[in-house]
Amino acid sequence: MQNTQEESLMISRSANHLVCLKQPQSPAAEAYRTLRTNIKFTSFDKELKSILVTSANAGEGKTTTIINLAIVMAQSEQRVLLIDADLRKPTIHQNISLSNHAGLSNFLINQVELDEVIQTIDDLGLHVITSGQQPPNPVELLNSKKMAEFLEQVKERYDIILIDTPPLLPVTDAQVLSRQVDGVLLVISSGKSLGDHVKKAKNLLEHVGGVIIGTILNKKKATVSSYY
Repeated sequence: MQNTQEESLMISRSANHLVCLKQPQSPAAEAYRTLRTNIKFTSFDKELKSILVTSANAGEGKTTTIINLAIVMAQSEQRVLLIDADLRKPTIHQNISLSNHAGLSNFLINQVELDEVIQTIDDLGLHVITSGQQPPNPVELLNSKKMAEFLEQVKERYDIILIDTPPLLPVTDAQVLSRQVDGVLLVISSGKSLGDHVKKAKNLLEHVGGVIIGTILNKKKATVSSYY
């Protein structure tokens, strides 16, 4: 997919929390629903079942973005699996109050079975795999045959798999995983991301064959007249 087909979206500053759950009628929540629609149309001629969400640097809002996106996708009656593949500084379990006693890392080293690490948020119909215990070798686990087999396995169970990863510039985890998914969403923080950092992040993904399906401008201060 060429860059000319990428979708861009702006998420306002009001999206600092789980607005799709707490403020479903807000402009920010509507922006996430627009993102959901854009992804659906982007995948018109190519099925997108696994999407990685990352950013150039830390603190750009990628985790808040992916959780809200998972919520609106689940609300559209899709079978959604949200995976925290940030094995270094995971936060998904903290944001949605889930246990992180066992998760992705534990499954990848054969400590537990797959069904033992899938948690369900019943009122949302959303399934989540947290990061699990912090391993000494995150990138090796994510680049393993076991990880590739795992992604193929969950594709058979779910309509869409959303994967949170560490930022691109500090570590190579997102680059490694980008080769194993159908598409990548790059989150950019308004007023925080430097242009050369964004370009470098984009180049890193393209260098390994990652397919960027869209960019999300996060924390954009909305004006009274602006929709998003």
